[in-house]
Amino acid sequence: MQASEKDAGTIQALLKRLNEQRLPRAVALHDKVNRGEKLEDHDVEFLKSVFEDAEQARSLAAKNPEFESLVTRLISLYADITRKALENEQKS
Repeated sequence: MQASEKDAGTIQALLKRLNEQRLPRAVALHDKVNRGEKLEDHDVEFLKSVFEDAEQARSLAAKNPEFESLVTRLISLYADITRKALENEQKS
């Protein structure tokens, strides 16, 4: 299998996971922290796994520039969730 074919398969799997799991959960967490709620342990574990996957997404986006904007927006969303969650923790 050529590298571009392997990348295509990886991108397809990542996009499927994003649409079915990651994005709905991220939106729910974003809503949660915007209501002033704190993240629970399982929420933090989810964010850790997302940030670990971000490195793979960045390297794929570097080779496939059509995905750079998506990756940047997702990282921004996760960073916003983390920032707001920290603010919520500090308020209590």
